[in-house]
Amino acid sequence: MPKKIIHTEKAPKSLAGYSQGVVSNGFVFVSGQGPFDAETGNVAGETIQEQTRQCLKNVEAILQAAGSSLDNVVSATFILDDENDFPGFNEEWGRCFSIDPPARQGAKLPIRPKGMKISIAVIAEVPE
Repeated sequence: MPKKIIHTEKAPKSLAGYSQGVVSNGFVFVSGQGPFDAETGNVAGETIQEQTRQCLKNVEAILQAAGSSLDNVVSATFILDDENDFPGFNEEWGRCFSIDPPARQGAKLPIRPKGMKISIAVIAEVPE
């Protein structure tokens, strides 16, 4: 089965030459999504909670375009600009994944552009 490239206008456009998502072998691999508003291209929100919600909204839009959903996420990677933001991030994460949460890996790295606090990438099953 050949890979399928996923693109949706409901998530920010890639300016760096990567696909929003790729479906392969029953899974969708979603590239790291920052807290950008798909319509304006600007960072949405100032708090880690607002930015986490926007990242997850972007991830969800790509998953839906691939025929999947947040309920099908099996693994996630998040990157925080400031490790002190972890509690606020985790609070929002828990609202979204309160039952049967996916496996998760985190890292602290300096993120740019200015004002961006977080990025989230996921792998999800695509139901048949």
